[in-house]
Amino acid sequence: MRKIIMHITALTAIAVCAVNFFVSCEDSSTQCVTISKARLLDKLKGGWAGQTIGVSYGAPTEFRYQGRVIADSIDIPWGDPDYICDWMTKFPGLYDDVYMDLTFVETYDRLGIDAPVDSLASAFAHAGYNLWEANQTARYNILNGIMPPQSGHWRNNPHADDIDFQIEADFAGLMSPGMPNTAATICDNVGHIMNYGDGWYGGVYMAAMYSLAYVSDSVEYVVTEALKCIPDSSRYHRLISDVINVYHDNPDDWKAAWQRCADHWDVTLGCPTGAYVPYNIDAALNSAYVVIGLLYGKGDFGRTIDIATRCGQDSDCNPASAGGILGTILGYENIPAQWLEPLQRAENMTFAYTSSSLKDTYAKSFKQALQVIERNGGKVKDDDVIIRCQIPRPVRFEQSFGGLIPLRKTAYMQVLNDSTLHAPIEANAIVVTGAVSNGGEPDYIAEVEVKIDDNVVEIVKMPADFATRKYDVYWNYNLDGAPHTLSLRLLNPNASNFVKVYSVFEQRKSDE
Repeated sequence: MRKIIMHITALTAIAVCAVNFFVSCEDSSTQCVTISKARLLDKLKGGWAGQTIGVSYGAPTEFRYQGRVIADSIDIPWGDPDYICDWMTKFPGLYDDVYMDLTFVETYDRLGIDAPVDSLASAFAHAGYNLWEANQTARYNILNGIMPPQSGHWRNNPHADDIDFQIEADFAGLMSPGMPNTAATICDNVGHIMNYGDGWYGGVYMAAMYSLAYVSDSVEYVVTEALKCIPDSSRYHRLISDVINVYHDNPDDWKAAWQRCADHWDVTLGCPTGAYVPYNIDAALNSAYVVIGLLYGKGDFGRTIDIATRCGQDSDCNPASAGGILGTILGYENIPAQWLEPLQRAENMTFAYTSSSLKDTYAKSFKQALQVIERNGGKVKDDDVIIRCQIPRPVRFEQSFGGLIPLRKTAYMQVLNDSTLHAPIEANAIVVTGAVSNGGEPDYIAEVEVKIDDNVVEIVKMPADFATRKYDVYWNYNLDGAPHTLSLRLLNPNASNFVKVYSVFEQRKSDE
């Protein structure tokens, strides 16, 4: 039973406390929430627990369903009391949704809540876990001297609009109870390590929902109010607004909202991996699936994570976000036992690549939340805290790829060791995808000469080591759209490793 009683002051400028919350403030110009420390901790624990449960539930389905829903007839397993323990033991890499967050939680714990972004970026770049897409490109950038925010900028990161920061931003909302703008400020620093534009917005929006989930019991309120943190002129805002509108028109059929996304929004504009294939790792689309789970789940924990999973694509990360946000709304103690009990068996297990278990995380994150509350004008008392609530305001407008749209993607699958690739191009931007084998000599660094026509434009260094690899071979966002010949030649072939070019993705300037 909720212990917080609602009392609304004369100030009605914001409606942060949608239901069942006591509102008071010594300063009559500000709306505040008084909440017991016990309830604040319960909600914070619910966020971390819900996230961990959600990613565990969606684990067997990740990217197995691209551009299609997971039918109701397909069983998604749950019920084994050791289910989460087994995943953490046998496949600890599943929990990137959690241990990526913990990189930042542990850095703040070590250096304080004013930890500089360079320290956060260094902890991320030198962590022991493997990375993909925007994260791996950012790691390579940082290790090679391109620091944030340039490490996540689309001119230096073809995956800038991908989901990466969206799955890593939970900590920012959980340490900012009732303060979505503060969460967005934290996201500004951390999110631009690896993302930009829609990719950054994905993290800002998730963090804002977590923040508001502390001070509202209404899922719909949290979803719609948090969206005010995203500029309404952005594609991201338009997509999420579209989903909310479909929900209002058809609140009982989540597949109607999914179909709307499929018909109007399921197209990859910038990510070379997802262009012209059903695979979509864009933050915007996957955020929409989180919102579909939250809205159509209607506050039921199991239904929420099930719908977010059945939308497909990144179907472990999306139920993780939905479960974490709803877990914050409900609180730890109100997560149904069938979901909570397998988690409780794993709460003392240390997450891979970290020094923290869930129980450690609860304590560290709670300490940070109290510090952020005080930093932003709130008060921490013996048994209660007073949170100075914030009216959500939009962050600055960002758009990745400067209005570029896909033109074509040409497959090559050519090994460079004994041949030079010559590719005709006629575009304003190109991304060459490919990789170095990480067998043979693990310390090998391939050197690939890139020419446009007869001019050498770059010598690309590609480590064979998987953790430090260059995710794409080469990109150029400054072409003139005229016909050219792109050539790639390996300067230092060896017998143990090989360099393979997969494709050349071309973009052109939009006519709009």
